[in-house]
Amino acid sequence: MPLPTTKLSLPAAVNPLPRRPLLAAAAAFLLLPAMARAAPLSAQNQALVQKLDAYLNSQSAITAKFLQVNDDGTTRTGKAWMERPGRMRFEYDPPDPQLLVSGGTALVYHDPQLNQTTNIPLASTPLGILLAKHVSLDSSETEITSITRQPGEYDITLIRRGKAALGSLTLVFSTDPIELLQWVVTDAQGRQTRVSLYDIMPTGPLPASLFQYSISAPAGHRGAG
Repeated sequence: MPLPTTKLSLPAAVNPLPRRPLLAAAAAFLLLPAMARAAPLSAQNQALVQKLDAYLNSQSAITAKFLQVNDDGTTRTGKAWMERPGRMRFEYDPPDPQLLVSGGTALVYHDPQLNQTTNIPLASTPLGILLAKHVSLDSSETEITSITRQPGEYDITLIRRGKAALGSLTLVFSTDPIELLQWVVTDAQGRQTRVSLYDIMPTGPLPASLFQYSISAPAGHRGAG
């Protein structure tokens, strides 16, 4: 998940270009300039990736709250709805109630302070991987460059195959039970933006209206699900 006068600053995780981030959640990979080619996955890591893929594919729809920590230490909060394939909604809490919505293929970003809206292809964002019809972390499209095991945590770093100079995404999972807790986007200058999920709740099918862009919709949907 450019304007003629003022350039709209996309949230970091949805911004497909190496601009200064606002949200680390839905943008094309912003990677360190010289990433080494990843070694083949060991049998142990292949088994882990299969477990993580199975978990992600089991999560057809969730709601969650999120905390975003920018590289400069500033924080923002909000609520998220995610439903595979391709649907997501991120609402930022006041005083900056920015909105990210995808109904399937395009991510719409609205900044009410600038009263500006822009669109980018969902497939060019990190969340495009998590919202795929079938999630595969190590595939023809993405490559796992590192797997780190820490107490109670798995950290999986990904790049787009053939586009390592563009950026990286790290997914952080808890181990018992397996649950996606956080993602981190690192840009070409080494700056990181983190989005942590909490109060995660699996849910049934969500109303289609959640994923339709409307400036007036957030107030009606906040707290739903």
